Amino acid sequence: MTLQHIISEKVKTAIRELYQADLQSVELQGTRKEFEGDITIVVFPMLKVVKGNPVQIGETIGKYLVNNVEEVTSFNVVKGFLNLVIDDQYYINFFASVKNTKNYGFVTPKEEDKAIMVEYSSPNTNKPLHLGHIRNNLLGYAVAEIIKASGKKVYKTQIINDRGIHICKSMVAWQKYGEGQTPASTGLKGDKLIGNYYVKFDQEYKKQIKILIDEGKTTEEAKKEAPILIEAQEMLRKWETGDQEVVSLWKTMNEWVYEGFEQTYKALGVDFDSYYYESKTYLLGKDIIQEGIKKGVFFKKEDGSVWCDLTDEGLDEKIVLRSDGTAVYITQDIGTAIQRVTDNQDIGGMIYTVGNEQDYHFKVLFLILKKLGYDWSSYLHHLSYGMVDLPSGKMKSREGTVVDADELMEEMKAAAAEASKSKGKLEGYSEDEKQHIYSIVGLGSLKYYILKVDPKKRILFNPEESVDLHGNTGSFIQYTYARIQAILRRADFDSTIDIHKKITLDPREKELIKLVEIYPQTIQQAAKDLSPAIIANYVYDLVKAYNSFFQNVSIFGADSENEKIFRVQLSNTVGVTIKSALGLLGIDVPERM
Repeated sequence: MTLQHIISEKVKTAIRELYQADLQSVELQGTRKEFEGDITIVVFPMLKVVKGNPVQIGETIGKYLVNNVEEVTSFNVVKGFLNLVIDDQYYINFFASVKNTKNYGFVTPKEEDKAIMVEYSSPNTNKPLHLGHIRNNLLGYAVAEIIKASGKKVYKTQIINDRGIHICKSMVAWQKYGEGQTPASTGLKGDKLIGNYYVKFDQEYKKQIKILIDEGKTTEEAKKEAPILIEAQEMLRKWETGDQEVVSLWKTMNEWVYEGFEQTYKALGVDFDSYYYESKTYLLGKDIIQEGIKKGVFFKKEDGSVWCDLTDEGLDEKIVLRSDGTAVYITQDIGTAIQRVTDNQDIGGMIYTVGNEQDYHFKVLFLILKKLGYDWSSYLHHLSYGMVDLPSGKMKSREGTVVDADELMEEMKAAAAEASKSKGKLEGYSEDEKQHIYSIVGLGSLKYYILKVDPKKRILFNPEESVDLHGNTGSFIQYTYARIQAILRRADFDSTIDIHKKITLDPREKELIKLVEIYPQTIQQAAKDLSPAIIANYVYDLVKAYNSFFQNVSIFGADSENEKIFRVQLSNTVGVTIKSALGLLGIDVPERM
């Protein structure tokens, strides 16, 4: 039982005994630095059940807690805030109990618990991954890892958009202008090669539109009648009818792209437990629609199209089958969701990591699944996130102005190298060692810069700013971890022995232990809110507190051997916690930097 829980229960008891009232919950928070204390009880919410002056109520409860909770040594009241001072020995005992705990803060999932499936990435096979995909992948992967650490089984998945007119555009352009190029013949990753032909298609399409307009066509007519677009539409029709030549080319080109994606995922440090492909799921859901018509969930219009009426829920009518019987996106999403639960019987909920431009789509999807009677539909969540902008403006795939994911990772590595060289921190290291550190720091800086921002907010990404060794950056946190490892290497005594003698904590040591103490609840909160930013900002606070400790409290010049050992142990525990928290964000740490 945590101290916070003990205090909460004692406050409820105090309210019953002193005021003959029942308090449902107690609001606790960390005491602000300008006041004495470690834990603060907010008195104002109690006024709903206890009438009186909040300062007097705080004084009364404070006296009760000093007399009834061993760990509470004193208190002070500031307006409606009751600040409790906790005995140093509590924190020393707590530290002793966790300093050797493996995977501290993590909860082991129970075999009988339901699993959560997290979908992320979900790229199109007509272009390589770009900066927007990086935010998607980093968010999805981190959320999956955080949920797993909180005590849930997790499945990571994606659906690859490998069919449709946009795929055929790349195929047509390759046929017309590719001259048989392959990844092997060009030395390009497959996704980059195909992406080049997607851009080539758009360039030729615009040329043809201009020619048609010059010949007297309207802009709308020219867009529809451009020969290269008609070729792509014809190719899609052939693919849908199973034309062997088209399907064979489609398989070949997609395989090139899949191989390219895997290289990017490996470099980015994300993985998946399963893959779904739109080419295999686009027919799913049609049978479900027929069942839904019988249940009255859907209705047919005169033209034969099928709709779902969501007006009672404040939304519109939504088409789920066209009049010719073909599916729309929502149809296959319904089918895919059901298929995933069929494939994994223990799924109890799903999280879709998709940009906020699809907010309405997921509201509709979740409502329809609920109307169809699936109990797990109550546990579906759209992890909606804002776009990533650059100082130069918005990215456009068709025009080839996207920030390529692979190139960005290399740029981050180069930025880390430049920053390191200017500081002269890696003198005496081999070139291989330097490159390894540049990679860890560059990628860590990229990930942290993106994940420290609340998912709902847009990001203006600045590569140079992200590798700064000062401030709220990944490299600053990694540098602190490396500093701790240097301290541990320097310790020429047995720093693993238990400390039995009572020692007096410096306020900075106490602050560090308090931060370590809240790591488990921080993980739980981040999992509840689906927000890696909570972990990122927690580890930044921990690192700031450690640097304050390091600069003001002598480790090896301590007054006693016990204090020296304790401070090394505390440094080690902070280092382990930094590594653990960054690991949840998919960020590695360097032993030296």
